[in-house]
Amino acid sequence: MRATLALTLLLAACGTTGGNGVLGGRGDAPTGIDPREESVDGLIVGHRLMAAQEYDLALKAYLRAAAEQGFTADVLSALGSANLHLGRLNQAEQLLRDAAKEDPNFVPALNNLGVVLMERGQYGEARLFFQRAFAADSGQTDMIRENLKRAIAKSEDAVYVEPEETPRFTLVRRGYSTYELLSEL
Repeated sequence: MRATLALTLLLAACGTTGGNGVLGGRGDAPTGIDPREESVDGLIVGHRLMAAQEYDLALKAYLRAAAEQGFTADVLSALGSANLHLGRLNQAEQLLRDAAKEDPNFVPALNNLGVVLMERGQYGEARLFFQRAFAADSGQTDMIRENLKRAIAKSEDAVYVEPEETPRFTLVRRGYSTYELLSEL
């Protein structure tokens, strides 16, 4: 008797009620949305979300754009920029390198790749990408000019200079088989 009751309740829960349901009668479109209309470009949505500092949502919009348009330089650059803002430097670097290969004069990809490389301490290579971005932009964007100035300064500061005084180290025994390295700084 209990098994029959449980089976009846289970089957009743799986059946439809014949109404419009939560989604207004269509299983794939929310109420008020005409599925025949063209959707807004994922890149535009992603750019707006980036401006609103909603980087996770922007990344999803850019992935939708990639599904619709393919991996163009613009889409790759947008994906790289979203990953950069999320702190995912490895993903950002690879995506931006791919965008720069796709279009060697795409200014946003070149500039953002330079930013990633600066974050990773690769000042010389960052400088090269900022120079390419500056040239492709004809020097019109102040932000790229400032990035290039910083990269030049950092790359020139990164030149190895031998320290004036070498620190002295002393090895001290601290027990039967334990040693400690001490520094005189």
